[in-house]
Amino acid sequence: MPFPYAEINKERFPLVFISFTGEPSTDENFLDYLNGMKDLYSRKKDLSIIFDARKATLPSLRHQKMQAKWLEENRDDLKTHCRGTAYVITKIAVRSILKMIFSITPQPVPYKIVSNMEDAENWCTEKLAQ
Repeated sequence: MPFPYAEINKERFPLVFISFTGEPSTDENFLDYLNGMKDLYSRKKDLSIIFDARKATLPSLRHQKMQAKWLEENRDDLKTHCRGTAYVITKIAVRSILKMIFSITPQPVPYKIVSNMEDAENWCTEKLAQ
């Protein structure tokens, strides 16, 4: 079992926390991450997601393209069930990668980039209440 690229915490569903571990992306752990995301949407219930990218490593270009393709393939589920995503990002390079992914495939749901978990949680909670 590879070290995870990201850990998905559903304990407070419909508020979901996805924490990037700091592990480099590999084909196996990145696919596990994308499959975990797919599983969230298979519930067919509204949710809001906080992506904690404070420890994130930059995914390879191959994995960035996989992420963009995943967004495109799952666009309808995201638009139907995701009320919003907040990204906790403190590294400029990670912000740049996120913007690049969204330039390939635009984010289909409301999102906000913040620098701390409190702002992310408040924003996502508001989106769920709307």
